[in-house]
Amino acid sequence: MAAKLVDRRFHNVPGKLRVAELLFDVPVNYTKPNDGTLRLFARSVRRLAAPFDPAADEKQLPWLVYLQGGPGFGCRPPQDNGWVGTALDKGYQVLFLDQRGTGLSSTITASTLALQGNAIKQAEYLKHFRADNIVRDCEAIRRCLTTDYPQEKRKWSIIGQSFGGFCAITYLSMFPQGLAEAFICGGLAPLVNGPDEVYARTYEKVEERNNAYYTKFPEDVERVKRIVQYLLDHNVTIPSGTLTAERFQQLGIMFGMHGGLDIVHDIVLRAVNDLDIFGTLTYPTLTTIDSNGGYDSNVIYAILHEAIYCQGQASNWSADQTRAANQKFHANVDLPQIWFTGEMIFRDMFDTYDELNQIKEAAEIIATANDWPALYDEEQLANNQVPVYAATYMEDMYVHFGLAMDTAAKIKGIKQFVTNVMYHNALRSKSDEVMQQLFALREDSID
Repeated sequence: MAAKLVDRRFHNVPGKLRVAELLFDVPVNYTKPNDGTLRLFARSVRRLAAPFDPAADEKQLPWLVYLQGGPGFGCRPPQDNGWVGTALDKGYQVLFLDQRGTGLSSTITASTLALQGNAIKQAEYLKHFRADNIVRDCEAIRRCLTTDYPQEKRKWSIIGQSFGGFCAITYLSMFPQGLAEAFICGGLAPLVNGPDEVYARTYEKVEERNNAYYTKFPEDVERVKRIVQYLLDHNVTIPSGTLTAERFQQLGIMFGMHGGLDIVHDIVLRAVNDLDIFGTLTYPTLTTIDSNGGYDSNVIYAILHEAIYCQGQASNWSADQTRAANQKFHANVDLPQIWFTGEMIFRDMFDTYDELNQIKEAAEIIATANDWPALYDEEQLANNQVPVYAATYMEDMYVHFGLAMDTAAKIKGIKQFVTNVMYHNALRSKSDEVMQQLFALREDSID
């Protein structure tokens, strides 16, 4: 089934890019295509052609599709992606697709979800927003955009960052016939049937990053305790809800990014400075803390984050159970150090974020659902014929290196660039180096 192209409008980024804004209609449920549609948004980008070339927009350049991380995040504008220039120089046109429910693609919020009806209907609707249907959308759009291409040129390439890499592996499992090649950055998905093993390993990495943080900023041991004690003693509101001690600990999600330790330190320094001078936290400090959360404006991330690991098994608030069993991550000022948490979703988030609180009942249903279809076909991956090139980070706090290597061993023909000097967001923070290494793998120029 091909997507329906509803609209296409062109504009230029002066001196750089030719951008098309695209709107497509696709089924909500591909097994029941008459049961409603979703409107998807994407931007395509190519080099800005000379003004005397009126046919430039119709040239059939090979496609490279960017699969964003998440789940639940839309794409930034093409000019805000530092790696895109390298891709254009290699002769591609790049498609930035807002995955279903994200960005401008039939965005899911508490209010738009409420249109589906009660919590049971909301949960059933949300089940259509995992990687399996994201790649079905991609295939539908591929058929639409390449309909006039010669048969031998209708395959396209994909590049997946983080969760986008998870989607890439689902794509390799479900529709390898649509792919010319796949690039994966920090996104070799654990091939598991539930999240428990993932979080057991992930918490270990978060412990390492906490130790790195307090080694770099030992003065923050007492500062963090002071902030946590203040939050335990006071009811503190922020624009998106309530700032509890546990929400403050969630700033540790930044530890997995380039520069993340320093970002958290700056927030801790700002908060303690407020307490020293005013005895309270100022509005700029509270908004800074709030802006490093983001779950209220990306509810798919919160509600489906554990479900992305499920294939026939309920998630049952896995990260919450793991935290409860590990005293080190409790908000207890009597501990030697208060440890920050990482990329985990906790049940209490649906109490402390106003937006999430409105979908709390649906989240409970999702957490107990055990009818998730398979996302990966290990037999297909073992017989893979699509060239796959992966940048894999030994210090990745979100996609555990050990699990990633287990997955790599199951994908026939994969080539990897493995490094211990990059973190999870290297495609954004070290774009040139990552792309150079990926294309070196593709061009077989490594000795």
